[in-house]
Amino acid sequence: MHFVIVGAGALGSIYAAYLARDGHRVSLIARGERAAALARHGIPVTGQESFTAACEVVTQPQTLRDADVVIVAVKTYDTHQALAPLRGMKTQCAFSVQNGVLKDRQLSEAFGAQATLGAISMVGGDVLPAEGGLPGPVRYNMANPTIVGELTGGTSERTAQIVDAFVHAGLKAHAADDIVSSEWSKFVAWSGFSTLAVLTRLPTWRFMADPDTAPLVARVMRETAAVAIVHGVRLQDSGFSSRAFIEGSEEDAIQAVQAHGERMRVNAPGFRQSILQDADRNRRLEVNETLDYTLELGAKLGVPTPTLEWCCRVLRAVSRANAEGRP
Repeated sequence: MHFVIVGAGALGSIYAAYLARDGHRVSLIARGERAAALARHGIPVTGQESFTAACEVVTQPQTLRDADVVIVAVKTYDTHQALAPLRGMKTQCAFSVQNGVLKDRQLSEAFGAQATLGAISMVGGDVLPAEGGLPGPVRYNMANPTIVGELTGGTSERTAQIVDAFVHAGLKAHAADDIVSSEWSKFVAWSGFSTLAVLTRLPTWRFMADPDTAPLVARVMRETAAVAIVHGVRLQDSGFSSRAFIEGSEEDAIQAVQAHGERMRVNAPGFRQSILQDADRNRRLEVNETLDYTLELGAKLGVPTPTLEWCCRVLRAVSRANAEGRP
């Protein structure tokens, strides 16, 4: 299969390396010094495995004419610019592994509704610093699945083909009957994780387990879930999107957050959210295209989101300072 992967950050590099190593044709859209280094030396991977895979590195995406699958893996604020030169490209399907739930609409506008699939990525990784002219290795530290599905519901031959390609390449993946539910359910949890990650600058387990920050995590999640439900989304009845978590007492919700934090203390003590990695590097944050959408939708639907609004005000200030180059 021919995969066009948009973005050479952690996720894009992981997908490109594994699929290319397995013999697929991979066109990785990258830019700047990283693009040049990847083209010369290949994509170095550490973490789950250590290997280097070579693929086609594309710096002029308008030259691409067709693909079997397009995978979008840029930051949400770069989506419009990244997709602009690809509009009109022929592809059987396109999906995004970005955060948030606006991405499917953006892909439909670029490639058409028929070509657009829903997807979520539970993969975790980060790009390490480049040294000696070599590209920074991508550290693959959370080998969780990528989930794809038809936005209209159900599975299909094309989702099965993508899953088979991923699994054969050594990546975990499966198809979902209700990908919209999966996307929103992940977004509920991600919203709580991401807001407190930036506010505290702590590894995930710490702010989830701490009695002062766990209540804020729980409130952001429950407010996001309330917006989704009124919007007509059927959330998955598990974890932080379960009825017990959403409709139960706040005390029970806080205890569930803290219990998850304690599990992470054992299983992933050093894990830091990707948005925190951006904050640490003084980069823009994915706020406007993700969390702000929840605020806008909540205001439209009449669902109060006071905790999320407070958190977003702080995150927007941090993002603006980063964008302006101020400490």
